[in-house]
Amino acid sequence: MKTEQSLSRFSPLTPIATTQPILFIDSTAPLTELHACASERLHATLDYLTLMACATLRDSAASDFNTLTNVARILVQDVTDVFGVIEQRGLEDQ
Repeated sequence: MKTEQSLSRFSPLTPIATTQPILFIDSTAPLTELHACASERLHATLDYLTLMACATLRDSAASDFNTLTNVARILVQDVTDVFGVIEQRGLEDQ
């Protein structure tokens, strides 16, 4: 595969802990697969946040809250990036 093809085929996930993209989305994947990926992460995040909203965290340290919010942030950022690819594909088809 040519470098130009691979650069246009793969869309980077937003880097959170690195200075450059490490993880990429196959922007040519079927829309149903991209949607399934985003849906899985979004539902997992909702379930996770629902669990955290119902939990008693009186024995938790301040760093626990940072960890909990960071997990949700990473998952939501992934969903946002995948939806960005889906939206771009939708615009190209019009």
